[in-house]
Amino acid sequence: MERIYLDTSVFGGYFEPEFELWTKILFDKIREGEFRIIFSRLTDIELQPAPERVKQLAGDLPESMIEFIDISDQALELAGQYIEENVVGKTSQSDCIHIALATLHNADILVSWNFKHIVNMHRIRGYNSVNYKLGHKILEIRTPREILEYED
Repeated sequence: MERIYLDTSVFGGYFEPEFELWTKILFDKIREGEFRIIFSRLTDIELQPAPERVKQLAGDLPESMIEFIDISDQALELAGQYIEENVVGKTSQSDCIHIALATLHNADILVSWNFKHIVNMHRIRGYNSVNYKLGHKILEIRTPREILEYED
């Protein structure tokens, strides 16, 4: 079973017309037990100001399919390295923490709808360049659409 790290954008994507089809398919597959979710304290923090229905979506995920992780000093250091290496700017620190947490917890895939700072070929190469240099695994970073097959 693949372990996938969902960043905060995936939860909001469930209710956005542009992203809802693939996000809803992903959540159905999670509920069916096809994926194990790595859910970070950072995602939990970022969901606090979200609309109630977005928070409820996260709360309704089956606990048996969720691995809760905290924000570690090691993740903060790795996130800082991404910024130091100019993968993204300082204003993208929380995005870097998501990448670092997924990397350090050996996620099979980080799933996101954030095209500016995460699911972006230039950024992905940058994150993985730092990961490789520091001896971490290469992280797959994809949208829900990229990891799913559409079934009629």
